[in-house]
Amino acid sequence: MLIGGIVAALFFGLSAVFAKATMKAGIGLGPYLISNGLGFIIVGIFFWSIFPDTTISIQSGFMALIMGALAGIATGLVAVALLHYNIPLGKLVPLYNMNTLVAVLLALWLFAEWKHVHTMQLVIGSALIVVGGTLVARA
Repeated sequence: MLIGGIVAALFFGLSAVFAKATMKAGIGLGPYLISNGLGFIIVGIFFWSIFPDTTISIQSGFMALIMGALAGIATGLVAVALLHYNIPLGKLVPLYNMNTLVAVLLALWLFAEWKHVHTMQLVIGSALIVVGGTLVARA
């Protein structure tokens, strides 16, 4: 929970700040996404050196490729909002972080995680995410 939750949230937050700083410094969408991808490759090599597991299959490699493409599309859309529409980061981040709801709903369905959650807490937490994102975006 600490490593994959709190520390990851810190790095996601920092990445959003660097995305805004990158847009302010001036960069095209293509070079931004390519630079972003190179950053992923460098981090991948670093993690591979720490966890030298070479397990991969066609299916797992393809799924990881799809995940990367989806993350790239999302990153590109955030960049468009920052670069071309000058949306304030403080309004944009709460909206795109509602991705939590998409991931939770799909995990409940695809991986049968509904068996392992407290439904009322999930409903209340989801409602708070929607209300919080809406309030911040309208501010």
